[in-house]
Amino acid sequence: MADNRPVTTSQFHPQPAPRVTDAQRDRALKVLRDGAAEGRLSHETFIRRMELALAARSAAQLSELTADLPQEGALSRVVFGSVRAVSGFTVKMRRAWQAERLPKLLLPGPDLRGALRIGRDQGNGLRLSHDTVSRCHAELSFEDGVWVLRDLGSTNGTSVNGQRVTGAAVVRDGDHVSFGSMVFRVAVS
Repeated sequence: MADNRPVTTSQFHPQPAPRVTDAQRDRALKVLRDGAAEGRLSHETFIRRMELALAARSAAQLSELTADLPQEGALSRVVFGSVRAVSGFTVKMRRAWQAERLPKLLLPGPDLRGALRIGRDQGNGLRLSHDTVSRCHAELSFEDGVWVLRDLGSTNGTSVNGQRVTGAAVVRDGDHVSFGSMVFRVAVS
């Protein structure tokens, strides 16, 4: 018995599924990261699902990867976003408040000869008597019109604006420098 229905091209060429948008992929990756952070996914499962999410070609594939994980609703996003914004503001306020209260490290004039050694040892130009400061912790010199701070292999490190100094770093007026756990705000005379 012959089938006399007309044949359409869609029977031979099915319509492709809509491509995954960057926003959809980002949401799926966030759900996977949150799931791993909450301990809902093992490290191996997390890595495998991240790879699959990056290779996914449809929203259905992304949904399969996150189906067993809780997802934030619109209300949760608003609430958590508000909490993050307030929290970020309080962190900025605390940093600003602490910055004004930090002791100043007044740099000598640019006519400094050689380098100013910093550390616990009595022979240093700037002696800091604190357990977290090494005997010869760092040195400061004026080179080519800028102040340069070098760590001298200290045990607890030297940092400028929260970034650990490896080698040398330029310091400017208002920067925060730390030698071990002693923190100062740089002031140029």
